[in-house]
Amino acid sequence: MARIRHSSKQIIGKLREAEVLLGQGQSVADVCKRLEVTEQTYYRWRKEYGRMKTEQARRLKELEKENAQLKSWWLN
Repeated sequence: MARIRHSSKQIIGKLREAEVLLGQGQSVADVCKRLEVTEQTYYRWRKEYGRMKTEQARRLKELEKENAQLKSWWLN
């Protein structure tokens, strides 16, 4: 099966959709099937992105990238 990469904007959108569906009484398994992700992926996304807004997620990714660059510079 091909691996699909989702942007942080797409992930946050899917998490919001999942919240709505769960609020309507659907099970996590049904929501994951509708979102076309595994339950493991859903829980991982929820752990990482939780209640973030799109701008906050973008800033998080920028900081992670900057930290990786600084670490590689420091080790060299």
